[in-house]
Amino acid sequence: MRRLAVLSVAAVLLVFGLAQAGSKANPDIKGWEKGGEYDRMFDPKEADAIKGRVVKIYDMTPSPGMATGVALQVEDKKDKTLEIVHLGPKDFVDLASIGLKEGDQIKAAGVWAEFDGQDVLLAVKVKKGENQQLKVRRTKDGFPFWSMTPEERQRESAGD
Repeated sequence: MRRLAVLSVAAVLLVFGLAQAGSKANPDIKGWEKGGEYDRMFDPKEADAIKGRVVKIYDMTPSPGMATGVALQVEDKKDKTLEIVHLGPKDFVDLASIGLKEGDQIKAAGVWAEFDGQDVLLAVKVKKGENQQLKVRRTKDGFPFWSMTPEERQRESAGD
């Protein structure tokens, strides 16, 4: 009887732990899913990169009903125009991992898409300095890292 009680408590703790891990492993990406309307805007043939200074970091909702995302407003180094860079869902994007803040010089690589009549760079990665980068999509095809399992993300990151 005592053994059954111990096993029951262990099972409850295991389920609770998996639920907690699952919430971190599966961020809120409603509307950002692979193959969804927003994701279909990603066309690898439109690949480009910009260099410039981060003017603003802000939360945005690309379309009604989508999870909140993170965007950058970047002053292009070449022509001083202000460009918008979409990074991904807020629950997934970790700007602290590279210490990104307003005023930083970056290089953002991604693809151009028209969104609500405005050209927006849908980011693949953002580089800060020589050794710091935040990757949010697979370079070759734009597969979003937030739609991957933690194991798949780890394999992709190891293959830099």
